[in-house]
Amino acid sequence: MKISYNWLKEFVDINLAPRELAERLTMVGLAVDAVETHGDDAVLEIDLTSNRPDCLSHLGVAREVFAIVGIVGQPMKFMSASGKQGDAALKTAELTSVEITAPELCPRYTARLIRGVKVKPSPEWLVKRLEVMGQRSVNNIADITNYVMLALGQPLHAFDFEMLKGKRIVVRRASEGEKIVTLDKEERTLTSAMLVIADAERPVALGGIKGGEDSGITDKTVDVLLEAAYFTPAPIRATSKALGLATEASYRYERGTDPEIVAVASDTAAWLIAELAGGTVSDELIDVYPGQDALSAKRKSVTMRLARYRALTGLDVELNEAARILTALGMDSTVDETAQSLTVQSPSWRIDIGIEEDLIEEVARINGYDKLQTSLPGSAGAGSLLPGETERRNVRRSLTGLGYHEAVSFSFVSAASDALFSETPRVQLSNPIDVELDVMRTNLLGGLLGALSHNFNHGSRNVRMFEFGKCFAAVGGERPMETERLALVATGARNADDWQAGKTALDFYDVKGALETLLETAGVTGWQFTADASLPAHLHLYLHPGRAAIVSRGAEASRQVGGHVGQLHPRIAAQYKFKQPVFVAELDFGALLQAERRASRYQPLHKFPQAQRDTALLIDTTVNYAALEAALYDLQLPELVNVRLFDRYVGKELPAGKHSLALSVTYRLAEKTLTDEEVNAAHERVTMTLKTQFGAEIR
Repeated sequence: MKISYNWLKEFVDINLAPRELAERLTMVGLAVDAVETHGDDAVLEIDLTSNRPDCLSHLGVAREVFAIVGIVGQPMKFMSASGKQGDAALKTAELTSVEITAPELCPRYTARLIRGVKVKPSPEWLVKRLEVMGQRSVNNIADITNYVMLALGQPLHAFDFEMLKGKRIVVRRASEGEKIVTLDKEERTLTSAMLVIADAERPVALGGIKGGEDSGITDKTVDVLLEAAYFTPAPIRATSKALGLATEASYRYERGTDPEIVAVASDTAAWLIAELAGGTVSDELIDVYPGQDALSAKRKSVTMRLARYRALTGLDVELNEAARILTALGMDSTVDETAQSLTVQSPSWRIDIGIEEDLIEEVARINGYDKLQTSLPGSAGAGSLLPGETERRNVRRSLTGLGYHEAVSFSFVSAASDALFSETPRVQLSNPIDVELDVMRTNLLGGLLGALSHNFNHGSRNVRMFEFGKCFAAVGGERPMETERLALVATGARNADDWQAGKTALDFYDVKGALETLLETAGVTGWQFTADASLPAHLHLYLHPGRAAIVSRGAEASRQVGGHVGQLHPRIAAQYKFKQPVFVAELDFGALLQAERRASRYQPLHKFPQAQRDTALLIDTTVNYAALEAALYDLQLPELVNVRLFDRYVGKELPAGKHSLALSVTYRLAEKTLTDEEVNAAHERVTMTLKTQFGAEIR
């Protein structure tokens, strides 16, 4: 925001040079990035935070300056034409009318007529003032609306009254697909979520953003209808983003203007038009204000206690000095000497004042942040890790060891992309930072696949990433339900650095193996992988049929699902324009932490040797290897140490529906060396189980 030093002096007497003033403003939280000289004036470039839209004007910054340098008992000056009487013969209500059919989008709209104006170039003083602010002069009418906006922070718009059909204003939602040609000569297609200012027949302006070409001021304009209004911020921002149309007006409206300065700005501009363009101002202002009660209810009575001020800042301030600071900022204070507190009504232009800490911040920054003393915080004892942090660190280490890189994504996502991977009810954001990031995420896959797409676009084809993050669900109540999840994505070569096998691609079992490793690292037990026939219905929408599994534990009737793994469905891969197989996995990490975990115990090296028997089986391809392995362990043979699959063969010479599996079974006892007879007896039980339970033929 550019602020003219000379213009500020019209609001408050300043006894500081421009650069001194810049330093003082920076010290109270309005960071001045640069001070530039323009003739006999200086322009301060202020970097404002989004919670201070009141400072998007000279009046707003003047309040800050007045609190810094204001003389006790001397009021701040205020440019205003309020109180002037229009021509009694020019009845506004008889010549035009205003109707608001969308009060939720436009709580207040005012209109005033100025008849008999002469559109011409602006006087030199006005042209120079706008040029100093980086704006070009258009004509006297347009320049006056810009001048008042820069002075008071209230955007205005001037219509050619004769171009309004029916000589009236209707503030309404646009019809779906309705079109308007704006002042920049661009035709824009609107939706029903957008606000338009219309006459009796068609839109004549995009509410709070830009006027229409058909009703704009021209050299032939004689009568002017002056608009000053208050628009609800969020819809203005959404419309501006959707249409790709940002203006000085939308910049202010979408951050929040002062609803109570609307009439003042209209009066000021109307009488300035009469002075510089001739013409007669109508007798009264049409002021339609359906949202007055709702906006007034947002203004809160806030109390600040000196004891609380000292506790938070470590500073002392006199009660009367705190009252002076707040009064200088436009917040009249009621002092309670007994309670050592003061109470203020939050001003209409300060959207950021709502709780006691807000007042403490106001007093502290004006009183001087430089008075804060540097000290170390007290310590009540040794720190400790958050619950589950050890497991998170172990999982991170194991995944990075497997070649995965950790990613961090936004919690704000597009509802359309999030819906690809979850049917969970989403939390809608009331004021999103981006119109496309309008909900809280219910899963992590959307962010990871977006990062994968970014890697592909930059030439990376071998990518493995994981992410820890909170996901949110709208399940009723005041707050959304939060869950901690862990997701993986992998694609490309299994080992790109291997010159012999570098072209071997990752497959489902690589990602499944990564999950098994991290489950082992986290020390959780009882989780198993089940084929995709048991996947919940919504997972079939984005996981490839036959190449997916769920991670679960417990019996079928009471099974707890903790996650899933699989290849991305070709339909989803096509939407992201992926041209190679992509594998994904997502776990409910919070549920894993709640599961039974194996305690780490020291075990000495085995004293006695192990024996190994290899067995080749001819078995149906429908038999699940995990079930086969579990059945052998369920024998609870004391000698059985390990079962490992080391080969699979499929050939034309084998019967249809059969394949050959080669198992390596390891036997050992902790207290003695096994004899051949003992190993053979144990292995006989293993082979018998394979034959009788699974119909296997021993080759």
